[in-house]
Amino acid sequence: MTPQRFVLLDRDGTIIQERHYLSDPAQVELIRNAANGLRRLSLIGLGLIVITNQSGIGRGFFDAAQLSLVHRRLAELLAREGVYLNGMYHCPHTPLDDCPCRKPRPGLVMRAAAEWAFDPQSAFVIGDKPCDIELGQRLGATTFLVRSGYGAQVATEATVNPDYIVDGIWEAALVIEDLLSSDERIKGDAARS
Repeated sequence: MTPQRFVLLDRDGTIIQERHYLSDPAQVELIRNAANGLRRLSLIGLGLIVITNQSGIGRGFFDAAQLSLVHRRLAELLAREGVYLNGMYHCPHTPLDDCPCRKPRPGLVMRAAAEWAFDPQSAFVIGDKPCDIELGQRLGATTFLVRSGYGAQVATEATVNPDYIVDGIWEAALVIEDLLSSDERIKGDAARS
């Protein structure tokens, strides 16, 4: 049996609207079509994991309990849309802490991969910031820069070179579905020859 493949998603600006150091669950707002894209990814058999830098904790702007409330609210909003995440992993440290779990470093992904038994290289990484794309590239994964959040600006600056630039998660899901269909066709052709 082939191990399940996973989509590694940034949170702010990718799934939910960008808010400066979000700590209030009432401000959690899904980006248009994000839930539809996540549902489609799930329906084609992919696991969904959020990987997020939350330096607001390390900076003292909010604590882990407040972050937990924000994540609970996100899970509630997604559940209303029929979407369930496998996990949400966060790094609470600031850039000065030199933490191995802060994106673009792969610490959180390695932890998630161990817990969910997937190959990070076979993952799809979706985000709106350079650190998301750099994370995916360090893993050898397929990367998607979404134009939501900071993504439109990042795309024009061309500071990173993602595999794909798309409007949002919905469009990423369509590309991923096509990529997986192509992989299956190639496997089928190889098996018949």
